[in-house]
This record gives sequence, C-alpha cells and structure tokens, in this order.
Amino acid sequence: MRIPSLRPARFDELGLRRALADRMVPFLVGAMAFLAALAVAGWMGAAMLSGHWEGGAGATLTVQVPMAGEPAMSGSGTRLTAVKALLVAAPGVESAKTLTDEQLNALLRPWLGADMKDLAVPVPSVIAVHLTGESKNLAGLADQLAQSAPGTIVEDHAAWAGRLGTLARSLQLCSGLVLLIVTLVTAAVIAVATRSGLAARREAILIVYQLGATDDYIARRFATRAAALASVGGVFGGLFALPVVFTLATLAAPLAGRGVPAPTVPATFAFLPLPLWLLPMILPAAAAVIGYLTTQITMRQWLRRLP
Repeated sequence: MRIPSLRPARFDELGLRRALADRMVPFLVGAMAFLAALAVAGWMGAAMLSGHWEGGAGATLTVQVPMAGEPAMSGSGTRLTAVKALLVAAPGVESAKTLTDEQLNALLRPWLGADMKDLAVPVPSVIAVHLTGESKNLAGLADQLAQSAPGTIVEDHAAWAGRLGTLARSLQLCSGLVLLIVTLVTAAVIAVATRSGLAARREAILIVYQLGATDDYIARRFATRAAALASVGGVFGGLFALPVVFTLATLAAPLAGRGVPAPTVPATFAFLPLPLWLLPMILPAAAAVIGYLTTQITMRQWLRRLP
C-alpha cells in the first residue's frame, strides 16, 4: 500500500528559491546567450561571405583591350573580337561579356566624375570573364592574348578573393572560439551560483540529507531549478540578439551580393537563415542542458564531502 505524502505540492524543503536567485542566474545566462547568438551569427555570416567571395569574385577575370577597334595581329577582325574569340575558346571559361559604354560609365564615374567620352585619353574595352567551377587552368592565356592584341591586360580576381576567403575563415574560427568561451563562462557562472546557494542553505540541506534524502534527489532538485533559470535567461538573450543580428546582416548584405530585404513579413523572414530565427528556441535548450549538467556535477562533488 502506498503511503500518501503529507508534503505540500510546492513545498521547498531545500530552500531552492533562496539558494538559486531567480534574478541573478537568468540575467547572467541571458548576457552569455546574447554573446553566443552574436557568435553564431558571425560564424554563419563569415561562411556566407567566404563562399560568395571565393565562388563569385574568385571565379572571374577582367580583361582590358586597348585600341579595341584596330585590326588584330592575326589580320582577321578587330583586336576586341580576336581577344573575345580566344577567351571563349579557352578551357575553363564559362562566358565572356563585353561591358557596354553605360556599364563602363557607371564603373568609372565614382573615380573620374565625368563621362568617359569627355576624357582626353581613350578608354580600353573591358571584358568580364566568368570561369567554370571545374577548371581554372588559364596558364598561357595572357601570352596568347598579347600575341593577338598587344597591350591586353588580364586581371585575375582569384588572388584577392582568396585573401578575403582566408579572412572570412579566420573570422569563423574566432566566432567558434567565442562560442566555446561563452559556453565555459556560462558553466562557470552556474557553478559559482550553485556553490553560493549551497553555502547559504548548508544547514537546511544537511537536515534533509540526514532525514534520508539521497544524493540523486538533492542534486536533481538543484539541477532542475538551475536548468529552469538558465532557460529563462536563454530566451531573453536570444530575443534581444535577434534585432542586432538582423541589423548587422542588413549592413553586410551588399558584401555578399544581396540586397536589403523589402519591408514585408515574408521578405524579412526569408532574409535571415532559419537557424538564426530559431535562436530564441535553441539557446534556452542549450542553456538548460549546460545548467543541468553543471549543477549535477557541482552538487554531487559537494555531497560526497558531507559527513
């Protein structure tokens, strides 16, 4: 026969509400969750920028053809048509498009401040070349172009795109280290709060322990309380981080070849990746796990030293 318990449903014999304050732990964990959200957003943003720079700008060439209307050295067609024919036939070239006068004006106006037709020197024709992802072996292409149209300049964007990609990967590494440090600091904060609560409620815990409470029961009660408080902090940290992440993503969008989202709900939700929108749910779960495990370990170490 089961003996009914005479303890009230919400009876707190361990004094958990005083041992683990319901203000300090959520505030500290919320601050750590905010930093964790920024670290995750930074990692994802750096990965996106790295892919764009290496797969976009890194897969393009710019070819300048001076005196484009003059005959080519081969004797067939102009210098521009000869260079373009060589580019189209070269291995690894997906497309070669000659920029129009309007496009060149748009590129030069910020630097020259005038229409290129008003310049005293002739402006060379510019060809934008897109490379395939399978092959970028263009060795000897510059020599072939120079033989057909002397003075042709080939600018490979892969070098500086590779440097930008390395920078983006370094930012990813830094974001990962920040996330690791935030996790360790969160565990340390919860451990310190737990030890502080144990020192404040030592007598009450000893009485309950001597009355027959097991280590598992006491550790589970403290760990459940810590997990609940940590999850509350994770919710607030994730919610406060979302506007900051959205603003930073809007500022960085042009660097990734994207535009500012339209002021509509579907466009706003489609602008950020789904994992960033889920941060207010992911962070509380992660904080609860960290709080529960940290408190369990701290409590069991403390209970082993009891007489």
